[in-house]
Amino acid sequence: MLMASTSFSGLAARLASVMGMPSLRTVMLPHPIGGIPIAAVLQKIDAVLDEIIDKLTAPLARSSAPAADAARNTARNDALIDIAASDDWADLQSAFIARGWSDGLPIIPPTEAHVAAMIKASRFPPEHVVGIIPPNRGLATIGKIAANAVMAGCRPEHMPVLIAAITGLADAAFSLKNVQATTHPVTPLLVVAGPLAQALNINAGSGVFGPGPWANAVIGRAIRLVMLNIGGGTPIEIDKATMGSPGKFSCCIAENEAASPWPALREERGFPPDTSIVTVFAGEAPHNINDHESTTAGGLLTTIAGAIAQTGQNNVYYPSELLVLLSPEHAHTIAADGYTKDDVKKAIYEQARIPLSRFSRENRERRLWRFMPKRYLNRPPDTPVVVVQQWQDVVVLVTGGPGKHSMYVPTTGSARSISTPILKPDGQAWLPADFANC
Repeated sequence: MLMASTSFSGLAARLASVMGMPSLRTVMLPHPIGGIPIAAVLQKIDAVLDEIIDKLTAPLARSSAPAADAARNTARNDALIDIAASDDWADLQSAFIARGWSDGLPIIPPTEAHVAAMIKASRFPPEHVVGIIPPNRGLATIGKIAANAVMAGCRPEHMPVLIAAITGLADAAFSLKNVQATTHPVTPLLVVAGPLAQALNINAGSGVFGPGPWANAVIGRAIRLVMLNIGGGTPIEIDKATMGSPGKFSCCIAENEAASPWPALREERGFPPDTSIVTVFAGEAPHNINDHESTTAGGLLTTIAGAIAQTGQNNVYYPSELLVLLSPEHAHTIAADGYTKDDVKKAIYEQARIPLSRFSRENRERRLWRFMPKRYLNRPPDTPVVVVQQWQDVVVLVTGGPGKHSMYVPTTGSARSISTPILKPDGQAWLPADFANC
């Protein structure tokens, strides 16, 4: 038996069906059950106690998955290129929206010719499975990825990047099932690094998060459409983000390796120099850090740590990562004082701390004391609360263009970033020369 609040009834039914338990008994409690007094939660449980007992003890009946649900999953996963092109663009867009295939922006029709060109560019057969996308556990085949890539506006040469990104998303450590269904405004943030970033016009300079005539937008959008059309992450019904985020439309940048005074992320993670990678983070929208005055590493790191040390982020409650995006000017100011990238991570870990007294009594009692008692239970009010559990959980990248602004990206839950090399079917790295005629 499953208990959930009424706002999550659709999600509960979908997950039960996907997991092969369409008749799973559920008891729905009036929403909310989080962030209210325990006594109020117990009252809600008392009101349905007889129903709980009945559903735990009554004999089970045989049943099968609802035909409508099965039909919807089949349509979403397998029929993207079956819709016929229309002479009326507005009618065509309406048809995509009615079928639940759209993110709300105009869609490029995934004609057979366009999808075939995408598949050919990947060098994989169309039935090759890149990963399994929750919550529907849809098979992300090359053919289905290609259809969504066309719809997003991608070019054929973007397919290797998408394949690497989806490989990372499907890794269990990334926890995509939680990213797809949480109330947190989280989205996959793609960071492309290596020689392919420039060759494919993936922006790493000014306006890295957009807008602009870059590949960033369409690559990031294709990932969202894969999560929607293959994974079934339907807004409101399954994607339960309280407010969402503009990053949920598209979130893809490149690391500005040429402007960095330190080794790039792909070197940190052990990839060869000629190998490009995609790293996927489960992140919020980026938060600006403005410092036009500091001229030393110590001054800048004080500002950066101060901006990061805030109570209302998931990072303080879970063993998660924190992504810090330094502008080239800030990075060079810090490096000029002899700081390595590890020094920066350690400084942020040590300085980005929040006094226990700044958390509400309820958050202390119901979260910090309960889940991290060794650190915070019965500790004095000035006890520092860390934003990550160890300095290695701070990820530092250099990106963007001129200016005295950096950013940090809070992450969600216990999801870990995954770096995946962009490889051909034979395991060799894709190189800029492979796209010379694109």
